[in-house]
Amino acid sequence: MPMNHVGGKMEKIYLAALQMVSGIGNARLKGLVSFFGSAQQAWTANKRELFTCGYLDETIYNKLLIHREKIDIYTLACDWKKKGIKLCTYSDPEYPQLLLNTFKPPQVLFYRGVLPITDNLIAIVGARKATSYGKNIAQFLATELTAAGIWVVSGAARGIDTAAHQGALLKEGYTIAVLGCGVDVNYPPENGKLINQIAECGAVVSEYAPGTIAHPGHFPARNRIINGLSRGVVVVEAAERSGALITADFALEEGRDVFAVPGSIFSAASKGTHRLIKQGAKLIDSAADILEEYNLVAAPKEPELVELTAEEAMVYDSLTYENPLGVEEIAVKTQLGITVITYILLQFELRGLATEHSGRRYLRCAKEGVK
Repeated sequence: MPMNHVGGKMEKIYLAALQMVSGIGNARLKGLVSFFGSAQQAWTANKRELFTCGYLDETIYNKLLIHREKIDIYTLACDWKKKGIKLCTYSDPEYPQLLLNTFKPPQVLFYRGVLPITDNLIAIVGARKATSYGKNIAQFLATELTAAGIWVVSGAARGIDTAAHQGALLKEGYTIAVLGCGVDVNYPPENGKLINQIAECGAVVSEYAPGTIAHPGHFPARNRIINGLSRGVVVVEAAERSGALITADFALEEGRDVFAVPGSIFSAASKGTHRLIKQGAKLIDSAADILEEYNLVAAPKEPELVELTAEEAMVYDSLTYENPLGVEEIAVKTQLGITVITYILLQFELRGLATEHSGRRYLRCAKEGVK
């Protein structure tokens, strides 16, 4: 007999509670549900039934007993509801199809926001210690992809991930942050505001239960979900050993496309991307390179002509896409006063022509139609 709506919701909570037990992975979870008939019956089974079911060794059996003594299922459900946390199980119709078709997809996804209703998702990943060039490119690509109706997936980490999410949000596009912690935990801490913005117009997703703190061991598993949600993965910057390359490896194993952005041959941050290109990743320098792979076309847009005054043109021409300049350096190049330059840079930021980096240093943003 199918469960009623309330019963169905509670079954998800029981499934999630079982998944929270250390050592109960996908295979054991499936086995327990199959053996007992439901996650609720597995959770409420007596000690003898649990011990003899054949899916738990002694250590995990004891962990489960301790775990369920500590947790009140209904209190847990109410707490998650208050925080706006939803659950999606592998048998739900809204479970992302691309992820469902990967090896060992999570049995339960925790999320805030709205899960994607399309398979047109592209991941943008890269170095945490990204260069200004890399962050600029990630933001530009994400903006262009969302303008074409693509959802941008990343991991909300420092560096490239942050820039990709910010780029998607610039055009009010949809973006998904896959976390290596609970969806109610802000990690890294400085991205708390960004993560909440993503939850409002996209989704914050994790296989880890709410309240789970970030741990280095969680991130490789997190990377497989980033890849699993996406048709292709764009690696913007990556050292020779990096989490971004792990994501690319997952993509290759699952038959997903891998794209790489070239960088300077002298930059350690581009060593990994160059290796990917040598191994057959598609070299890209614009969102159009990605869209053509899927026969997608960028949404038509009116050409935007940005006219600059003589002084604005001098400041704009002094800026580069790769190396941020301080106000004093711009003054030397342009011979303009500090006050004038500061005002122009503020206007550039508001118009999307420049972005400020650490230490009041500025970088030109990729934008068409500037004259």
